[in-house]
Amino acid sequence: MISSLLIANRGEIACRIMRTCRALGIRTVAVYSDADVHAKHVREADEAVWIGASPAPESYLDIERIIEAARDSEVDAIHPGYGFLSENAGFADAVTKAGLIWVGPKSDTIDSMGLKDRAKAIAEDAGVPVLPGYRGEKQDAKTLGEEAKRIGFPLLIKAVAGGGGRGIRLVSKASELAGELESAVREAEAAFGDGRVMLEKLVEQPRHIEVQVFGDGHGNAVHLFERDCSLQRRRQKVIEEAPAPGMPADVRKAMCDASVKLAKAVGYEGAGTVEFIVDGAKPLALDTFWFLEMNTRLQVEHPVTEMVTGTDLVEWQLRVASGEKLPTKQKDIKLNGHAIEARICAEDPADGFRPGAGLIEEFGMLADTDADWIGWEAGFESGDRVPAVYDSMIAKLVVFGEDRDEANDRLIDTLAHLQLVGVPGNIGFLRRCAMADAFIEGVHHVNWIAEQGDTLTHAPDAHQHASVMAVCDVLLGESGDTPWTVRDGWRMNSAPVMKTAVAVGEDADWFDPADRAVTDDISMPLVSDLSERRFAVTTGGDSVLVEVPDFEAEAEALAGGDAVKAPMPGKVIAVNVAAGDTVEKGQTVAVMEAMKMEHSLTAPRDGVVEAVDAELGAQVPEGRVLVSLEEV
Repeated sequence: MISSLLIANRGEIACRIMRTCRALGIRTVAVYSDADVHAKHVREADEAVWIGASPAPESYLDIERIIEAARDSEVDAIHPGYGFLSENAGFADAVTKAGLIWVGPKSDTIDSMGLKDRAKAIAEDAGVPVLPGYRGEKQDAKTLGEEAKRIGFPLLIKAVAGGGGRGIRLVSKASELAGELESAVREAEAAFGDGRVMLEKLVEQPRHIEVQVFGDGHGNAVHLFERDCSLQRRRQKVIEEAPAPGMPADVRKAMCDASVKLAKAVGYEGAGTVEFIVDGAKPLALDTFWFLEMNTRLQVEHPVTEMVTGTDLVEWQLRVASGEKLPTKQKDIKLNGHAIEARICAEDPADGFRPGAGLIEEFGMLADTDADWIGWEAGFESGDRVPAVYDSMIAKLVVFGEDRDEANDRLIDTLAHLQLVGVPGNIGFLRRCAMADAFIEGVHHVNWIAEQGDTLTHAPDAHQHASVMAVCDVLLGESGDTPWTVRDGWRMNSAPVMKTAVAVGEDADWFDPADRAVTDDISMPLVSDLSERRFAVTTGGDSVLVEVPDFEAEAEALAGGDAVKAPMPGKVIAVNVAAGDTVEKGQTVAVMEAMKMEHSLTAPRDGVVEAVDAELGAQVPEGRVLVSLEEV
């Protein structure tokens, strides 16, 4: 059995693999780039090795550097996770040539399934149904035009070496073919270094259903049933579930049997996924599904399969890579209940799903997470910083129910109690998807989100209003120490006025809770106080930062200001001035460490340092005056 493992990945999948390793007593080694120095996966590993600069090609995609890190840390094996180098046959070869165990399928299997045209040819030979299309070597415009006419429009252009939704173009009519073909080839060359394309008949209302397969080095292969991954935006999965809704027993058997047949045809070892495109305009039947591709790695959505089959697929990977046989036979793998996974991303659905980066001020459950029906896979915590150079997914929420209705109800409720503040988040969007009739009824398809417009992507105005009102209630409910600080709205010779000023972003206003107009169908806002003047509020999964304007400080700032204050609780790690020093506006006078980051504090204006109240190494609260200025 493997005794030490380097994980050539980051984020939640690295943390997930470490969890199984801890249970098996396997030592773990993390790798990290400059952007991930303080990352959660680095903190949780037994050892961590720096592998380069923040851009992935200079770190997580640098095969030579990762192999060097494995040698330096004296591990037995390398697990690639998913993404990055996980389906790179050259990396698999490099690992084995270095005398290390590769936790994944053999490089020739990765090669054979990595090229879509070759994979479909192998699937056809194995008797697996494949969509009509063109997968030939001739790539000239005339040939592709003739083949497109034979297939019929609409159709899809797909990069032969593609993945992740890249190199795919929809062609609705013949006049669009030349332009879309040029665009697809250009993107394929940039993304994969291979501009070859294939043509495929378009299923206009597609569902995406995949089968988890597993093989060992002894000729055995099994399936662990199917997952439905049809809820997608821009060909990226959003919510996945197991089993697929509306799946008849005979179709399940045919799809799973075909997947095992393909796995055996390529001598598959380890975890793999056989993906099918399904005609969602019709009920599931034996003639409504076709082979799409095979992913030669662990999938992001593998936890839903683990929940409904009671397995640990990472443990299976490690055991099979160590030379063991599959731990379970097909007849002993049972399907139980229903599981749904939602991908938590630092992105703004209302702005075209624009990825976000920065400091996470608050992240996590505002309710009990100890229930056995909740799975929480996170690569970040409060106080971590989301880099701008990697994928936007930061966590996965997985829920289980005895049936699909119970699982979805639990998903909706749990998302309402999940808070993400400091970076854009998609939690409210996920909840609106799960609450939609089409999803509840299981009739959604790959294009469904795009068809909904702003309905799902934009948070209701009522959610922000309810969040603001919740903070007003907190502020007005505070008791004062004197008659002058009691917030009861008392006015001499006049009716009480219960108003308070709060701000969301740059928008500040006075609010009266009596005018709240919050409807009963809005989820109860959940308030977390970040500091005396800042509150994180979550309503229906949508989180906002509500602040109390500091008018006195703003006025002082307009005048230049005489004080340099701690912007948040933290540690003083540098003091650059002393009393009597002359400083210029913008000059760094002190440096603090807070939220695992360094913060330079600068002079608000030209002046002379009157006093310094910042002791090196001291912990200081938010608002502490560290340096005071006097006029020149």
